[in-house]
Amino acid sequence: MAHPPSVEGTKLLLMRNLKIVLAYDGSDFAGWQVQPDAATIQGTLASAIGRVTGEKVLPQGSGRTDAGVHALHQVATCALESPIPAENLLKALNDVLPTSIRVLEVNEASHEFHARKSARAKTYRYRIYRGAICPPFLARYVWHHPYPLDENAMQQAATLVMGEHDFTSFAAVDPERGTEEGAVSNVRRISASSWEREGEELTYTVRGSGFLHHMVRNLVGTFILVGKGTLQPRDITRILEARNRSAAGATVPAQGLYLVSVDY
Repeated sequence: MAHPPSVEGTKLLLMRNLKIVLAYDGSDFAGWQVQPDAATIQGTLASAIGRVTGEKVLPQGSGRTDAGVHALHQVATCALESPIPAENLLKALNDVLPTSIRVLEVNEASHEFHARKSARAKTYRYRIYRGAICPPFLARYVWHHPYPLDENAMQQAATLVMGEHDFTSFAAVDPERGTEEGAVSNVRRISASSWEREGEELTYTVRGSGFLHHMVRNLVGTFILVGKGTLQPRDITRILEARNRSAAGATVPAQGLYLVSVDY
């Protein structure tokens, strides 16, 4: 005999599960995840939702971007009792949020949908400005690296991380942080990995099933060593097999990194 749902269960079913798509300039934030004494994207969004609806919630993001990292399309979910229509909620949130965070969409989602757990793939982009002088209006959004690089060798190296691999060598040595998805395994599947030159900018784009802490920035740092000639493209395979962070290159600065999209 089926038991009737509890009061809490009934309340949850009556609540709306909202999917919120947002973009942000991460320059002045200590990353996505809420912190007690620092401005974060998650904390600022939670505060804005509270001001608009009167409800105390902590929206869950598709992943935790680090301090200084930007997003063109971050996805968050939260449960609300408020009857405010999604279109009105979008406008109200943008009225109270700082201009460095914009809500792009608010949609009703099924109760099963979760920004992080339902994600199937993510795409990140890293921008490097190669000109001798970086324009001041770009400085917060690119890494300035005007030094000689073999960009063709970097492209060859980028293709070698495609497929399913253990990316331990490219993960931050930070046991308390764990992985972006909260999983134990460091195995990820990369479906796209390439460099593209347009004018003075060299851009790395990578799409994968998920990413470890600092993984994209560590990949870029290693490809830079290939560009300098310190490593050869074939060394990427050796570094992957080593499963040791010290085998890979340094972590490049945060300001060049963007979360571009999340696929469900």
